[in-house]
Amino acid sequence: MFENILFETDGPIATLTVNRPEKLNAINNATVEEIDQLLDQIEKAFDLRVLILAGAGEKAFVAGADIHELDRRDRLNGRLETRRRQEVYTRIEELGIPSIAAINGWALGSGLELAMACTLRISSSKARLGQPEVKLGIIPGAGGTQRLPKLIGMGRAMELILTGEPVNADQALAIGLVNRVVEPDQLMIEVRSLATMLASRPKLALQYAKEAILRFAEGSLSQGLAHESYLHTLSCGTEDKKEGVKSFMEKRDPHFQGR
Repeated sequence: MFENILFETDGPIATLTVNRPEKLNAINNATVEEIDQLLDQIEKAFDLRVLILAGAGEKAFVAGADIHELDRRDRLNGRLETRRRQEVYTRIEELGIPSIAAINGWALGSGLELAMACTLRISSSKARLGQPEVKLGIIPGAGGTQRLPKLIGMGRAMELILTGEPVNADQALAIGLVNRVVEPDQLMIEVRSLATMLASRPKLALQYAKEAILRFAEGSLSQGLAHESYLHTLSCGTEDKKEGVKSFMEKRDPHFQGR
């Protein structure tokens, strides 16, 4: 069905793999559209609880935008292409389920922007992450100037974007760009372990918590607190809340239904 991505499910866990290893998984416009189509399916799949994003091969998660398309980009089509990529990446960020980026190698430019749109990021110790666009005479265009400062602070984001130099996995962990770093052969084991844990949690509670955190990042503290209160109230009316409290009191494992 898709030419540039792979998709598989294992129970409540879905995995989307950018499958252009010969191009270091560089994302072209066709790949963006395929991801968008797949997100339609994921949003309709009630039983899915977690989405993993990965890159095919051993060298790269996503090494950036397709250089040939970038070469043809000008002021006429540049805005349309960047806005489209921003829209699709934001769909990933705002999904009703958490997403995990499995960063196995290079995550540069549009690739790092894709990873930053995910809820969590786990990196191989061999990975390199950066926003090198200035070296090509442009700036990030798929959310890098907005999401990077929120993750690592304005000062560090300024340095990464203005120098265009990448950081290694340990540096990325130290500044908060990734959540965990593991050896390459442990990457997918760690990612699936975390995905399994998240999938065991009540779906609506995770959705509301994620939304509340994102809302705070976009606005003031007072707005964030008001929205947190609203979402907390919604979560109190779910069947999962009843089951969570009941199972705790009965000292047994909960059986969440996502309702």
